[in-house]
Amino acid sequence: MSAAPDTYMFAPVATPAHSIMRLAIFVLSLAAGIFIVLSTLVIYSLVKFRAREGEQHIEPPQVFGSTEIELAWTIIPILIIVILFLTTAGVLFGLQHASKPAHALNVVVIGHQFWWEYRYPGLNISTANELHVPASDERNSRPVFMKLTSADVIHSFWIPRLAGKVDLIPNRVNELWVDPRIPGLYLGQCTQLCGVEHAKMLLRVFVDTPEEFETWVRQQQQPAAQDPNVAAGREVFETEACINCHTIGGTHAKGQFGPDLTHLASRTTIASGAVPNTRDNLRKWIADPDTYKPGCLMPSMHLSQQQLDQITDYLMSLK
Repeated sequence: MSAAPDTYMFAPVATPAHSIMRLAIFVLSLAAGIFIVLSTLVIYSLVKFRAREGEQHIEPPQVFGSTEIELAWTIIPILIIVILFLTTAGVLFGLQHASKPAHALNVVVIGHQFWWEYRYPGLNISTANELHVPASDERNSRPVFMKLTSADVIHSFWIPRLAGKVDLIPNRVNELWVDPRIPGLYLGQCTQLCGVEHAKMLLRVFVDTPEEFETWVRQQQQPAAQDPNVAAGREVFETEACINCHTIGGTHAKGQFGPDLTHLASRTTIASGAVPNTRDNLRKWIADPDTYKPGCLMPSMHLSQQQLDQITDYLMSLK
């Protein structure tokens, strides 16, 4: 597990983030070198040619049209720009045209106001807000190739320790890949203003060991739990407007506007990472989503206290 802060971009754990960090350090080093050289010349000039006590204030010789000076301040900036362009283009080309191995994990990422949808086409899994991917190493590398799009407005996907920012644009598919090396939880954020609750459209990426990932896949591929002890809650869910927006595998709920809830209780957070997934938080979220995300698109169903308890118990059983 990595000890660096979850969003600390200067502690990369995947190849794209390493490439971006090396480029950033190169650009910062070049800029620092230019700053040091120019600052040294300015300080030298201030000290060398300062006015001294007792000297006559005579205007120094004026130089016009120096070919050497004009060539220097034209050629040197051009060379610096060319170097920056070539190095940046090289990194971008390498990341955007990386070869995709046959065993790569494919994930479709869809941005919604204000949550994330993740589909694993080859695994028949659909989940929300918490992305699970396997860790890679020298012997067992399984990079994750993502296709990103939006269902409504422009969003931006950024996990600083894994890769650079990629916009999610309606009617357009962008691509991103990562090969995280260290298991752990990595956080991110939608970085494109997408509406009232943009600040709470959080990203959580769980990098699992290969064994943990296979266990998670098997669990996610199971149908929704059918616990007879919470049948009353399931009935409330299926008879209210919940089924118009949400899907729960094995039930009549086939909605596509909200997150898939088939394994809701297996997630660590709700409301796109806004609060921990506890029974009390989930109950408050169902009663009035504006409690945690004012301006979110999920309406209050105005359920009775008994219905709230029943539907909360049902959803907490969906592990």
